[in-house]
Amino acid sequence: MPGAILYPGLQLPLHIFEPRYRALVGDALVRDRLIGMIQPQRPVEGSPLFEIGCLGRIGDVEAMEDGRYNVILEGQSRFRILRELDVTTPFRQVEAELLPEPENQSLAAVERASFEREARRFADAQGYSVDWDQVSRLDDQSLINGVSQIAPFDSAAKQALLEANGVSERCELLVQLMQFFGRRSDGDDGNGVTLQ
Repeated sequence: MPGAILYPGLQLPLHIFEPRYRALVGDALVRDRLIGMIQPQRPVEGSPLFEIGCLGRIGDVEAMEDGRYNVILEGQSRFRILRELDVTTPFRQVEAELLPEPENQSLAAVERASFEREARRFADAQGYSVDWDQVSRLDDQSLINGVSQIAPFDSAAKQALLEANGVSERCELLVQLMQFFGRRSDGDDGNGVTLQ
């Protein structure tokens, strides 16, 4: 599903209406409720897939009379594609291996403070209203993965965040992306040149 990126430990609400994705959800519901979410490298039918995706479990599901679904997909674990299978189903299938997350999923105090400082700057520059008291109560993994999933970055940036190995690496990349995209939204072209 182009543009739909899921991260471990998070939820992604989806409205499923396209026939091939309805078939995918129906198949998952009668099996193990698991779906691999992975992005195509280009927004073209049959495009090669990126190597890293996220396994999601269908949690809440609302099946409608016309065959559509509203589902909540719960991120379980990242995976790496080993090979794409040659199948007759309308949806793509792969053989994959689950990727273990690093043991320590916590940020150092200085990493967390630096991230929150940059996130405040970025939110202010974008005009977002954020409840910073609630943000401060989130554990590191929920915070970093949550911002990675909802930030207004392009698909390539979100894919890079998903591929980052663990919370600390993902946090460092998020700070860089907020700085880069923050400069671009201020009229800077990213090369230190102000656009008029």
